[in-house]
Amino acid sequence: MCVVPRKRLALGVNTTVVVVALVVTALDAVTKAWARNALAAHSVHVGGAVWLRLQYNSGISFSINQSGPLVTTILTVVIAVVVVVVGLQAQPGLPAAGFGLLIGGGLANVIDRVTAHPHQVTDFVAISSFPVFNLADVSITAAFIILMVAALRGERLLSR
Repeated sequence: MCVVPRKRLALGVNTTVVVVALVVTALDAVTKAWARNALAAHSVHVGGAVWLRLQYNSGISFSINQSGPLVTTILTVVIAVVVVVVGLQAQPGLPAAGFGLLIGGGLANVIDRVTAHPHQVTDFVAISSFPVFNLADVSITAAFIILMVAALRGERLLSR
């Protein structure tokens, strides 16, 4: 009979990462569904330089590679899978929050792109002349900032 310590049997998945990713993915899906319905006919001025304006992006960030949506879709799916595999091993604290935001935002945009026809991401937040974005994009940006802060503070990002 082989006795294996209980700790080695665990998957080592950080539940904070999973919960944050699921919340971000769900909130992004809800906001994009709202935007596709509420903003289809007209934009809404929120105040100052902020508008809610429906726009679709077949490229990646800042509309890069709009001419190759199939390549973009495949590339984003591959990157999302790699980030999920790595991110689920995040250390507790800032790294877990950062990877949860990164995974949630990435998966939300991949789901939007894969389920839409043609394969495009729904964007709807417009600030001045900055490219239009969505909640998943905000989540990804916040994730990079959080992970950079954690790394600069000398924190280990992964539990391996």
